Amino acid sequence: MKIKIAIVDDNTFLIKTIIDKLSFFKDLEYKFSEYDGHQLLKTLDENSNIDLILMDIEMPRLNGIEATQLVKKQYPHIKIIMLTVFDNDEHIFNAIKAGADGYLLKEINAKDLHDGIVETMNGGAAMNPSIALKTLKLLRNPIHIKNEIDKEDIQLTSREIGVLEQLSKGLSYNAIADNLILSTGTVRKHIENIYRKLQVHNKLEAVQKAKRNYLI
Repeated sequence: MKIKIAIVDDNTFLIKTIIDKLSFFKDLEYKFSEYDGHQLLKTLDENSNIDLILMDIEMPRLNGIEATQLVKKQYPHIKIIMLTVFDNDEHIFNAIKAGADGYLLKEINAKDLHDGIVETMNGGAAMNPSIALKTLKLLRNPIHIKNEIDKEDIQLTSREIGVLEQLSKGLSYNAIADNLILSTGTVRKHIENIYRKLQVHNKLEAVQKAKRNYLI
């Protein structure tokens, strides 16, 4: 029986390259590709008859790690291999934590990709040697993981965190002011301070960076 495969990547050239690699093997069947995690979830809503997803990490709207978490929650039968150009510690740790079944680099040759897919479908974990080594180091030194993720030293006051949490819910300055019993001017001042401390220019960047650094 053929292994049914989907690809999620925002780079059309790389999607084509992966499809070409899969085409060498009769036991692999390419089904569809999407450009981000958000679109993937919509497609799976209509048809989740997929065995395995090759998932990029850096994508707009919904990145590969967030998408992996959601797919695993809704479709636990689907295996996911992160296929990425990144092998940094934080990405590996977060991908494994999100439920990824394997982690390969995009430069992988066709045979190793095929072997990794088959191994994952048989209950193994596909990893190229450099990533396997990093994973072992991360497991041996969990403190290092925490330091990697919290590497940015951002000091927000509890009031600023409160404002940021309200902001992340999409509330207006007036609504935040009402909820926190502050004036709109004070809320505006807090948000200016938050942007300055996080070194961002808008609400979306502020919320994303705060979540990345576990501030909210």
